[in-house]
Order: sequence, then C-alpha cells, then structure tokens
Amino acid sequence: MRALVAEDHALLREGLIRLLDGHGVEVVSAVADEPSLRRELRRDDIDIAIVDVRLPPTGTDEGLRAAVEARRERPGLPILVLSQYVEPLYARELLASAEGAVGYLLKDRVSNVHQFIDAIHQVADGGTVMDQQVVTQLLQRRKTPLADLTPREREVMGLMAAGRSNASISAAMSVTEKAIDKHIANLFAKLRLPQSDDDNRRVLAVLQFLQA
Repeated sequence: MRALVAEDHALLREGLIRLLDGHGVEVVSAVADEPSLRRELRRDDIDIAIVDVRLPPTGTDEGLRAAVEARRERPGLPILVLSQYVEPLYARELLASAEGAVGYLLKDRVSNVHQFIDAIHQVADGGTVMDQQVVTQLLQRRKTPLADLTPREREVMGLMAAGRSNASISAAMSVTEKAIDKHIANLFAKLRLPQSDDDNRRVLAVLQFLQA
C-alpha cells in the first residue's frame, strides 16, 4: 500500500512515516502545507491520503478543504483525516458521502497502533471509519432520529462507526454477541433502514445522522 501523508508538525510527520513503514505502508510523499497537499493529491500512485485537518498557511481547515475538493475531482479517493479535536462540521462534510473510503480519527488514536493501521486498511479498501468520540459528541449536539436511541444503542453505534465487528463490540461491552445483534437490529429499525447488506446499513446509519 502507498500513502500520502500531510502533517505540518515535523516530529509527528516523521513518526507517522516510520510507523507506516514498519507496518508495510510505503509513504510515497510527505508534505507540510496546503499547496503541497493539493499538488500531491493529484498523484495517481497513492492508495490513501492521511491528512491533518489544519495545515499552513493559516492552520485552520486547509487540509480538510483540500481533501474534500480532491474527492470531488476523484470520487472515492481514500482519505483518512486526523484532527486534534472533535470538529463536527469537518466530520460532517467529509463523511457525508455515499462513496465510502473516508475516515476521521482523533490524533490520540495514532497511539493505538493496531487501531490506526486497521483504520488505514479499512479506508483504503473502501470502508468508512469514524472516531467513537466524534460520534458521541455529534449525537449530543444534534436532534435527529438518533435521539431515540438508548444509551446502549448509542454505545453500539459508536463502536460500529469505529469499524468494529459484532464480535469485537461484544467483547468491548462485555455482553453476548446475541445481545449486540439485538441492539443493532433495534438501531436499524429506529433509523428506518430497510433490510440490506449489514455492512452497508452500518455506514448508512452514520451517514444518515451526518446528513440530517
């Protein structure tokens, strides 16, 4: 797998390069500002772009805007965004896409190497990965059909958005997999998601909220 990394802090950028290299991900380009990122996003030899939301020159939302615009030009281009804080508008803009191959993680998740590398592979393979903390804060801020979910169902949804399987959710919540199946069935029913592939409904459950 080949990756583009956009991160303005030199130490973190070098740390990401070493981490990725150690897990079989070749970093073909590493940039530190928005103009360089926009140029490199046009490359045809990258399988995923790992992008910091805030990049020079202003350090606001340049990374996100460059990523969103690149996805308009190249639908389905795998993008994994990293952010220091939960920024709901950014998550909504990037993840409200039916094409998949997008992710939004808080930077402290990078310290969980297994979770971070797993997220990279999920996004590169066309999946959607969303930080559980982002999901939790978004659920608290917006009034949508998701407001009808029970606390347990909210917890399940957060873990689903983080890319966990039913078995993994079961282990994380210390309940049976059968109980998780029931929570997910109730969740789909409350969101009025019709019968279809479960993986597809998992993504739609998050996107429905983001697009509300």
